[in-house]
Amino acid sequence: MAVDAIPGFDLQPSAQRVPLKSNYIKNFDFLNQYLPDTYEKEFERYGNRTISSFLRMVGAEMPSNSDLIKWAEQGRLHTKYVDCTTAAAINDVEFTLAVNDAGNPAFSASNSIAIRVGQTIMVSDNAGAGSVKCIVTEVDYTAKTFKVATYGAGGIPVAGAGLKFTVFIYGSEFKKGTSGMEGSLESDDFIFENSPIIIKDKYAVSGSDMAQIGWVEITTENGANGYLWYLKSEHETRLRFDDYLETAMIEAVPAAAAGGVATQAVNSSVGDKGSEGIFYVVEQRGNVWGGGNPTLLSEWDTIISRLDKQGAIEENVVFVDRDFSFDIDDMLSKQSSNAAGGVSYGLFDNEKEMALNLGFTGFRRGYDFYKSDWKYLNDPTMRGGLSAVAGSGRINGLLVPAGSTSVYDQVLGKNAKRPFLHVRYRASETEDRRYKTWITGSAGGAETSSLDAMEVHFLSERAVCTLGANNFFLFQE
Repeated sequence: MAVDAIPGFDLQPSAQRVPLKSNYIKNFDFLNQYLPDTYEKEFERYGNRTISSFLRMVGAEMPSNSDLIKWAEQGRLHTKYVDCTTAAAINDVEFTLAVNDAGNPAFSASNSIAIRVGQTIMVSDNAGAGSVKCIVTEVDYTAKTFKVATYGAGGIPVAGAGLKFTVFIYGSEFKKGTSGMEGSLESDDFIFENSPIIIKDKYAVSGSDMAQIGWVEITTENGANGYLWYLKSEHETRLRFDDYLETAMIEAVPAAAAGGVATQAVNSSVGDKGSEGIFYVVEQRGNVWGGGNPTLLSEWDTIISRLDKQGAIEENVVFVDRDFSFDIDDMLSKQSSNAAGGVSYGLFDNEKEMALNLGFTGFRRGYDFYKSDWKYLNDPTMRGGLSAVAGSGRINGLLVPAGSTSVYDQVLGKNAKRPFLHVRYRASETEDRRYKTWITGSAGGAETSSLDAMEVHFLSERAVCTLGANNFFLFQE
């Protein structure tokens, strides 16, 4: 029997170190003596990849032991109606006004109007055709109408079908020796609520993979550095979960009764109620700037005018994406007297040998506005990757009032100071669900099941409370 020609030998060694066709190695693999140079340190091509920190900067965390979180926010102290009509004729000195506003403040125990006999009011035409000051002489709480007499001899200056009037109370007047004010007003409080959601994640590695160690030197997003093997993926799962704890509080929406989440029956383990995230609450109860970024002082004056009509919080932080940040810088730079002729050096001592600072950290115009870049809005794997066109859902910035506000806490049963933004997590004396992590399986020291793997579980149950949403501003495309 002869030796087969194939497979043959790979090389024919030479007695001298001379490159020949017969001794030239073509296949460089790890079985040969020539191994490739490798970098044991992982290169951080994307820098810090985490996007969380927003809520840590502006909010706080506190425990809750209920499936439902409720709080009361103050209503307006004074009453104003903007949809009033009358059948009066021009120059009538006595006439009746009907209140058509939706959601009238409660009068005593009935859902009626907060107008009482003897109060003095101002009646103004919504189209700006005139105004008159009057005193209330009669009130029909069932019909939501009231009769007034004008102080001026000219009576009502404008009237007619289809006209709408604004009415607000500025005082009262009574004769000597008369009885007190009839009726009383109840506080106009607003009750809000939110439900916590359960957030989960998991990392799994088999026992066999755990036995094959290959070290990689890394620097982590939390500042630590060293060598990891399979635990690198576990560490990144933890970082990803930390980000989701924040982004879920920002983006969460409640499940509508007729929506797919509330009605789906395919998977019985997925959530079915949702929660009210920051963006959702501000869109529903706050202020929204649409159509790009405000790039002129006149546009910021419009924002300030709206804030005047809300809580008038002195200090505010505007969390912005990169384009919005540059727009604010460009707007403020144009206020320099030398902007048209170049950079203004002046008091800032921007000499030619030093790096020129073209950015601003904030400005004051009526209120203090501090500017801060928000990485979440810039990250291309999150909202930073959305198109800058109307309807894309892109958010350019969020104005958040600084400080805290006083609300009535339903659990404590008293008024309490709370940050405008804060997270409530489920906790009791025996169970803390703020940030839970545990290991299951039969590998890596765990002995809880027959599974030949180690599973690292993460869980949190939380909700965000956005107090005084009327003081927030959302900037959308």
